[in-house]
This record gives sequence, structure tokens and C-alpha cells, in this order.
Amino acid sequence: MIFEKNFTLCLDKRGQLKNQCFHGGIYSVDPSLVKIDFSSNINPLGISKKVLAVIKKNFVKISSEYPDPECTDFKRSLIDHLNHLNEDVSFDCISVGNGANELIHNFAQSFVKNEVVIPIPTYCEYQVASKRMGAKINSVELKNWDFDADEIIHESKRSDAIFLCNPNNPTGLLSKSITKIIENTDSSKKILIDESFFDLIDAKHKTTSFIGKINEFKNIVVLRSMTKSFGLAGLRLGYCVSHQSISKKLLANRIYWNVNGLAQLAGAIALTDRTYLREAIKLIKMEREFLQNQFRHMSSFSCLPSDVNYLLIKSKKLSSNKIHDLLLKNSGILVRDCSTFKGLDKKYIRIAVKLHKDNLLLLRSLKMLDH
Repeated sequence: MIFEKNFTLCLDKRGQLKNQCFHGGIYSVDPSLVKIDFSSNINPLGISKKVLAVIKKNFVKISSEYPDPECTDFKRSLIDHLNHLNEDVSFDCISVGNGANELIHNFAQSFVKNEVVIPIPTYCEYQVASKRMGAKINSVELKNWDFDADEIIHESKRSDAIFLCNPNNPTGLLSKSITKIIENTDSSKKILIDESFFDLIDAKHKTTSFIGKINEFKNIVVLRSMTKSFGLAGLRLGYCVSHQSISKKLLANRIYWNVNGLAQLAGAIALTDRTYLREAIKLIKMEREFLQNQFRHMSSFSCLPSDVNYLLIKSKKLSSNKIHDLLLKNSGILVRDCSTFKGLDKKYIRIAVKLHKDNLLLLRSLKMLDH
């Protein structure tokens, strides 16, 4: 693959990719080749103007001060945001991290010992975090693109923890099996429910969040990402919500000053910009349906249903790495080659839902390969 293979091989020789997983983004290839990045599932509106204005105003002051290690203002803003969504959460149930990734590793450090259950395909950092703790990975294949609840429950009997991504990445689908898994798993087993993309799903699905169930199910940790929902990828900010007994253990493994001051400020302001989030959800729904309809008319590609801001595309002819390379070379378009997801072969790519003009360019480029 263009640059990517050489880049990966180079790092492998230095041993820096051992037990690591591959991510998309412009730095997965030569950044100068990328005109539009469809490999990163970030809010297509980017950072909100309200947030940007506050950052510009406070940049100098905040940059020269140590950040609040407790992320107090962000947590207060988050509580107001969740209360607005009828999800009652207290201050000591929240853990804040330098992006969702840090919190995934924090969860593993706190609760993973011997074995874990991870569905496949799904986000690869769950495996990386668990392997760093020396745990055995019990992989369970999806069943009809949803979690195989019965098999996960069976595998959980000898495991410390379960990782569930909802909506799942890279499929983009909400699961109908999570409640069954929780109710039939021993409460001593900790369950990470990664809702990193949850803020961007259609409003009709909002009641399926598990944040409101942390007191009913005291063994779950619900993870959210500000990166995807609010376009804060470069600032790095995520949080998780859990029962106080779990939150205390997560906080015990927290690195002091783990979240920078600009990220805390941006997150606090972003959560108050409800118009921005409503507009993003409306745009994503409209553009996702537009893309899905266009793929119905292609002979070489098909797409799975999706509840969120990305689509898993199946190629009937070209391999995923070939599509990746041709799009990058011909159009400067970067898509996610999903052959690196455990459980998927070289037939799949993932694309983010972006602005209409960008989506049109992607479709034109794919149609050139649709023969």
C-alpha cells in the first residue's frame, strides 16, 4: 500500500508496533497525499464555532498554566448535558481521559488479569490493552452483524472482562444483545460498553444508552468520546461513566494532569452547544441515507445498514488494499482498509459520512472503479 506498508515495516523493524493495532487517519499514509480523509469517523462539521472562539480567547492563559487534574468544569458541563438527556449522573461516577483510548487502557489496567472476551470484528485497542496486561483474548465472531450473546456469555465464565462497542466499529450498527449479555453474566465480570459514537446516532435511538443503567448494573463502564462527536480529535478528550465503586478504581490508576487545559475547556463549551450537535445528527442522517441509496446502484460495491456516521462497504471485485491505494493515488481520498480488523477479510473498506460535496467526490471516484 502507498507509503503505509513501508511505514509499517519500518516501525516493525524497530519493534515499535509489537502488540499494536492499525488505525486510519492521515498519518497512516504520507499526509501530503491526502485531500479528504474518509478513514476517520469524526463529526463532519468539525469543531464548533462556539468552541473555537472560546479557545482563541483563552489560548495564551490556559497554555501557560497547569490543567485542573480533576477536570472539574468539564465534569460539571457533562453532568448538565447528561441531565438534559434525562441521564442522572453524579460527579464521582465520571472518569475523564486523554481520549477514549486512554480510558480503554485504564479499564484494562484496573480490571483485566487473565482472560477477556472481545467480539470480532471490532475496535482493535481492546485487544492491545488486554495484551499489555498479559491476558488471553477469547474472540467471538459476530452473528448476523450483532454480538453473539450466547457465546459471549459462555466465554465470560472464565474471563475477567468483556469489551462491547455500541454502535460497533467498523459495522456502524447498534447492538440488540447487550442487555441480555449483562443480565446473564456474573456481576463480578466487568463490562466496558464503548459508546464513542453514540452522540451522533439518530435521536430515536437515544434511550438505548447504558449510562442510565450504571446503578442497576454496577459492573458496567460506559465510554464516550468527545473526539468523534464534537470534532476534538487533535485535543484528545473522552470520558466514562460507571458506578462509584468502579469509578474509584479507575481514578486510582489515572495519570495526574492527564487531560490538557485546552481540551477541558473545549469539552466544557462543546457540551453546551446543542444546536451544533442537532445539526450534525441531521446532516449525518441525510448524507448517510444519500450514500446508502447511491451504493444500491453500484455493481461492484454494497454497504451495510448503519446507525451512525460511517459505513462498512463490501467490494465484490477489487481487494480493500487495492481500493485504498487507487483512491489515494487517483483522487487523494483516504478510506479505511478493513482487512486489518480481526474477523474481516480483504473485501471491506470503511468510509466516514462527510459533507455532501465530499461525499459526491468519493462516489465519483468509486464509480470509476465500478466496472
